[in-house]
Amino acid sequence: MPRNLHRAAGMKEHLNSLTQAIISASIAVHRELGPGMLESAYEACLAFALLDRGLFVERQKALPLTYRGQILDCGYRIDLMVERLVIVEVKAVERFERVHSAQLLSYLRLSGCKVGLLLNFNVKWLVDDGIKRVVNGFPA
Repeated sequence: MPRNLHRAAGMKEHLNSLTQAIISASIAVHRELGPGMLESAYEACLAFALLDRGLFVERQKALPLTYRGQILDCGYRIDLMVERLVIVEVKAVERFERVHSAQLLSYLRLSGCKVGLLLNFNVKWLVDDGIKRVVNGFPA
Protein backbone atom coordinates (compact mmCIF):
# COMPACT_ATOMS: atom_id res chain seq x y z
CA MET A 1 0.00 0.00 0.00
CA PRO A 2 1.43 3.44 -0.91
CA ARG A 3 2.51 5.55 2.09
CA ASN A 4 -0.19 8.22 1.61
CA LEU A 5 -2.97 5.63 1.44
CA HIS A 6 -1.56 3.86 4.49
CA ARG A 7 -1.40 7.15 6.41
CA ALA A 8 -4.97 8.05 5.38
CA ALA A 9 -6.23 4.62 6.45
CA GLY A 10 -4.47 5.02 9.80
CA MET A 11 -5.97 8.49 10.31
CA LYS A 12 -9.44 7.22 9.42
CA GLU A 13 -9.07 4.44 11.97
CA HIS A 14 -7.83 6.89 14.61
CA LEU A 15 -10.72 9.32 13.95
CA ASN A 16 -13.24 6.47 14.11
CA SER A 17 -11.76 5.35 17.43
CA LEU A 18 -11.89 8.91 18.79
CA THR A 19 -15.49 9.49 17.73
CA GLN A 20 -16.44 6.13 19.25
CA ALA A 21 -14.84 7.17 22.56
CA ILE A 22 -16.65 10.54 22.46
CA ILE A 23 -19.99 8.87 21.73
CA SER A 24 -19.43 6.38 24.56
CA ALA A 25 -18.70 9.21 27.01
CA SER A 26 -21.76 11.12 25.72
CA ILE A 27 -24.00 8.14 26.33
CA ALA A 28 -22.67 7.86 29.88
CA VAL A 29 -23.33 11.57 30.53
CA HIS A 30 -26.83 11.35 29.05
CA ARG A 31 -27.61 8.19 31.02
CA GLU A 32 -26.69 9.98 34.26
CA LEU A 33 -28.21 13.42 33.59
CA GLY A 34 -31.09 12.69 31.22
CA PRO A 35 -32.73 15.36 29.05
CA GLY A 36 -33.85 18.80 30.18
CA MET A 37 -30.66 20.53 31.28
CA LEU A 38 -28.74 23.45 29.78
CA GLU A 39 -26.24 22.88 26.97
CA SER A 40 -23.51 24.31 29.19
CA ALA A 41 -24.13 21.60 31.81
CA TYR A 42 -23.85 18.81 29.24
CA GLU A 43 -20.75 20.43 27.76
CA ALA A 44 -19.03 20.66 31.16
CA CYS A 45 -19.92 17.09 32.10
CA LEU A 46 -18.86 15.70 28.73
CA ALA A 47 -15.54 17.58 28.91
CA PHE A 48 -14.99 16.10 32.38
CA ALA A 49 -15.86 12.59 31.15
CA LEU A 50 -13.47 12.88 28.18
CA LEU A 51 -10.64 14.23 30.34
CA ASP A 52 -11.30 11.38 32.76
CA ARG A 53 -10.73 8.98 29.84
CA GLY A 54 -7.34 10.55 29.19
CA LEU A 55 -8.28 12.62 26.15
CA PHE A 56 -7.06 16.16 25.49
CA VAL A 57 -10.09 18.49 25.45
CA GLU A 58 -10.40 22.21 24.76
CA ARG A 59 -13.66 23.94 25.78
CA GLN A 60 -15.07 27.01 24.06
CA LYS A 61 -12.09 27.18 21.72
CA ALA A 62 -11.95 30.42 19.74
CA LEU A 63 -12.17 29.91 15.99
CA PRO A 64 -10.95 32.92 13.99
CA LEU A 65 -12.01 33.63 10.42
CA THR A 66 -9.53 34.60 7.72
CA TYR A 67 -10.98 37.13 5.29
CA ARG A 68 -8.88 38.72 2.55
CA GLY A 69 -5.73 37.64 4.32
CA GLN A 70 -6.77 39.14 7.66
CA ILE A 71 -7.48 37.04 10.72
CA LEU A 72 -10.71 38.26 12.30
CA ASP A 73 -12.24 37.27 15.62
CA CYS A 74 -15.92 36.89 14.78
CA GLY A 75 -16.94 35.28 18.02
CA TYR A 76 -17.02 31.71 16.72
CA ARG A 77 -16.43 29.22 19.53
CA ILE A 78 -16.13 25.47 19.27
CA ASP A 79 -17.91 23.79 22.19
CA LEU A 80 -15.32 21.01 22.49
CA MET A 81 -12.27 20.11 20.44
CA VAL A 82 -10.98 16.64 21.28
CA GLU A 83 -7.34 15.70 20.65
CA ARG A 84 -7.17 18.70 18.24
CA LEU A 85 -8.90 16.44 15.69
CA VAL A 86 -12.63 16.15 16.42
CA ILE A 87 -15.07 19.01 16.91
CA VAL A 88 -18.03 18.37 19.20
CA GLU A 89 -21.03 20.67 19.18
CA VAL A 90 -23.32 20.16 22.15
CA LYS A 91 -27.02 20.91 21.77
CA ALA A 92 -30.09 20.69 23.99
CA VAL A 93 -32.83 21.26 21.42
CA GLU A 94 -36.11 19.62 20.45
CA ARG A 95 -34.51 18.17 17.30
CA PHE A 96 -31.59 18.76 14.98
CA GLU A 97 -32.15 21.38 12.30
CA ARG A 98 -30.17 21.87 9.08
CA VAL A 99 -28.53 24.96 10.57
CA HIS A 100 -26.84 22.78 13.22
CA SER A 101 -25.16 20.63 10.57
CA ALA A 102 -24.24 23.73 8.57
CA GLN A 103 -22.67 25.30 11.67
CA LEU A 104 -20.58 22.20 12.36
CA LEU A 105 -19.52 21.91 8.71
CA SER A 106 -18.41 25.57 8.77
CA TYR A 107 -16.38 24.91 11.92
CA LEU A 108 -14.77 21.89 10.26
CA ARG A 109 -13.82 23.95 7.21
CA LEU A 110 -12.46 26.87 9.24
CA SER A 111 -10.46 24.64 11.58
CA GLY A 112 -9.20 22.13 9.02
CA CYS A 113 -10.64 19.26 11.06
CA LYS A 114 -12.14 16.35 9.14
CA VAL A 115 -14.73 14.98 11.58
CA GLY A 116 -17.27 16.47 13.95
CA LEU A 117 -20.09 15.28 16.14
CA LEU A 118 -23.40 16.99 16.82
CA LEU A 119 -24.78 15.78 20.13
CA ASN A 120 -28.32 16.63 21.19
CA PHE A 121 -28.81 15.76 24.85
CA ASN A 122 -32.46 16.90 24.96
CA VAL A 123 -33.78 13.57 23.69
CA LYS A 124 -35.09 10.45 25.39
CA TRP A 125 -32.50 8.14 23.78
CA LEU A 126 -29.21 9.72 22.73
CA VAL A 127 -28.26 6.80 20.46
CA ASP A 128 -31.53 6.96 18.50
CA ASP A 129 -32.03 10.69 18.01
CA GLY A 130 -29.14 12.63 19.49
CA ILE A 131 -25.97 11.84 17.52
CA LYS A 132 -24.97 13.08 14.10
CA ARG A 133 -21.50 12.57 12.62
CA VAL A 134 -20.36 15.13 10.05
CA VAL A 135 -17.29 14.72 7.83
CA ASN A 136 -15.46 17.29 5.75
CA GLY A 137 -13.56 15.84 2.80
CA PHE A 138 -12.69 12.59 4.49
CA PRO A 139 -14.04 9.05 4.09
CA ALA A 140 -16.88 8.36 6.52
